[in-house]
Amino acid sequence: MSENGSSVYNNTSKKRRKNDGGNDIDGNDSPEKEAKKKSLNGIITSLLLLEEQEKHESAELDRASNDEKSLLDDAHKKKTKAMLDYHTNLQDLNSEVDESHRSKRKKSRAVAGSVAAAAAAAAAAAAASVAAAEDGSDKAKSGGATSATVHQRRLWVKDRSKAWWDECNSPDFPEEEFKKAFRMGKETFDLICEELNSVIAKEDTTLRNAIPVRQRVAVCLWRLATGDPLRLVSKRFGLGISTCHKLVLEVCSAIRTVLMPKYLQWPEESALRKMKDAFESVSGIPNVVGSMYTTHIPIIAPKISVAAYFNKRHTERNQKTSYSITVQGVVDPRGVFTDVCIGWPGSMPDDQVLEKSALCQRANGGLLKGVWIVGTSGYPLMDWVLVPYTQQNLTWTQHAFNEKIGEVQKVAKDAFARLKGRWSCLQRRTEVKLQDLPVVLGACCVLHNICEMMNEEMEPEHKFDLFDDEMIPEVALRSESSRLARDKIAHNLLHHGLAGTSFL
Repeated sequence: MSENGSSVYNNTSKKRRKNDGGNDIDGNDSPEKEAKKKSLNGIITSLLLLEEQEKHESAELDRASNDEKSLLDDAHKKKTKAMLDYHTNLQDLNSEVDESHRSKRKKSRAVAGSVAAAAAAAAAAAAASVAAAEDGSDKAKSGGATSATVHQRRLWVKDRSKAWWDECNSPDFPEEEFKKAFRMGKETFDLICEELNSVIAKEDTTLRNAIPVRQRVAVCLWRLATGDPLRLVSKRFGLGISTCHKLVLEVCSAIRTVLMPKYLQWPEESALRKMKDAFESVSGIPNVVGSMYTTHIPIIAPKISVAAYFNKRHTERNQKTSYSITVQGVVDPRGVFTDVCIGWPGSMPDDQVLEKSALCQRANGGLLKGVWIVGTSGYPLMDWVLVPYTQQNLTWTQHAFNEKIGEVQKVAKDAFARLKGRWSCLQRRTEVKLQDLPVVLGACCVLHNICEMMNEEMEPEHKFDLFDDEMIPEVALRSESSRLARDKIAHNLLHHGLAGTSFL
């Protein structure tokens, strides 16, 4: 081979060695390169193993997740089925209750009891099923943890004794004892229950029996008659304190709504003529159709307008700060209320209460034209209000008039004394809220009228001495014609022998 050919061959061999990355001509690797290659192969193998392990773990997690989801779905289906079964059972039970009430009203208590038991059993079964399903779900989530105890929910009612009321409600209970407890006889009590039955009666439910009408009325009357705190009323009748408070307000509201229009109303013309004759036979004063008086009911100091309800006369007499609201009433010769005005603050004098009353508005409209309502010296002399002489150094004629008009005044004062004597809640500060008090006081006036009409006599121990806290009005004479009319009446009483001489 020539020299040029040998040179070309050598150059070609060098390029081949350079292109082979440093390998020998015969293709064998060096020891260093062989070690690097083995290390690289080990790393790749490790990465492949890690990737394979990761895939395996991911598959295991997916399988566990699918199993847990399946368990949760099963638990949800069980819960849904249990609730649907409970709802269906409850609808069936309600249908049975409605049907039994329509068919046999008198047996409603027994039916309600059995239905309540069945409803409780169904509720317990449903609750157990739901709890079991939830427990299964908890097991799936916790990986098979031990099951917890299942508690069944039920309606809890405190067991209270009704022995005292059951004894009073017995037909064998003595009439006198019943009258002492409720300030009226059984006949009058039954009349009130019958009148209010349609308004205050409640239906039994699947959970509990309704409180009977007689017990509702009894709770209210006992509270009004004794004025005892609600906690004592609760013990007497075996009811909750809040229940007793609610019953008192409900029955008082029903009395005012249902019975007041019937038993406390301004009389018609024929009744007015009889009242004129009755009052004239007592006093000799003609055309008198009513006796008027205003009393005060003590209250707890209100949160607003405290000064308006401050009673100066009661505070001075009791040596203790007193607050009150007023009750103005007009009565007939029997002491039955024919008109009441309730709720004005205790700081207002009698004449201002009268001016704000509906009676005064009706009188200004002509209702009392030609007749008299006799009032105390706390009222002004008006065209329709006849009051005694209040100036000093009275003449014989004026003394005689005051003596006879005092007999008419006494009718209203005695009526208010019986009102407060019967319903002792009017004698002390009450727990009733100020906004609810007119309803309670109106109910007391209506109940007083019913007792008077039914000739219910008061027990001697219930007698109440009424404190006269009237104040002379600033303007005692409101009409000159009424002054002349009063002088004429006084003259006729003395000179026709109708006045006595007890004033001498």
